[in-house]
Amino acid sequence: MNTRKLIVATLLATMTCATAMAQTDKAEPYFTPQEMPDMLKTPLAPPDSLSAAFSYDISRYIWGKSMRPTERGEMAKADAEYGLQVVCREFSEPFGMTISKEQTPEIYLLLRDALLTCDEICWAPKNHYMRRRPFMVFHEPSLQPKDDAALSKNGSFPSGHTILGWSAALLLSEINPDRAEQIVNRGYLYGESRVIVGAHWQSDVNAGYLYASVAYAKLHTSDRFLKQMAKARKEFARLSAKK
Repeated sequence: MNTRKLIVATLLATMTCATAMAQTDKAEPYFTPQEMPDMLKTPLAPPDSLSAAFSYDISRYIWGKSMRPTERGEMAKADAEYGLQVVCREFSEPFGMTISKEQTPEIYLLLRDALLTCDEICWAPKNHYMRRRPFMVFHEPSLQPKDDAALSKNGSFPSGHTILGWSAALLLSEINPDRAEQIVNRGYLYGESRVIVGAHWQSDVNAGYLYASVAYAKLHTSDRFLKQMAKARKEFARLSAKK
């Protein structure tokens, strides 16, 4: 094979490997959005603007703004990120082990597919209610103004960030129940951070905790999920034994 052909063959092989890796790392939900519980059939909805619940939303928004100059505010800014990588970063310490694709591949795979599945439960309600976010109602920027334009086009109820954090907390607590208190505490704070940022009302966050719990229960009806959870727990036990 001449040099030119060798270079072409190498490039093609590299592209093929990269494509395969991208496909492998693509999340495969355990259920479709249509198969998830329909939360629009429940009485849970954003509170009326004249209700006591909405008055509480306002008081919590004011509290959240008071937290912004503090260390808690800095945590809230970091929590404004969304996705699997932030879950791995923020939950590794309470979990008691670094979570990553390289170091904990089975746990990573479980989170990758399960978190997207849980997120699906909020798509229809968000589009149905299209609730305006606190920073929109008060005509002032959130703690992360770079996100405001995109968030303004997305419904506030329920909080997707909260669903992500609470789902992660429930999943990781099942893998490592000995550190459930630390893990659940971090999941709770991740949701609460949305109030501090001003991206969500407290009632959005509370709904997120509940939605995530319902989605988590649904996951346990999937044989594929149960098999992957077993692999994740086995991996955790093996890695813990090495410490």
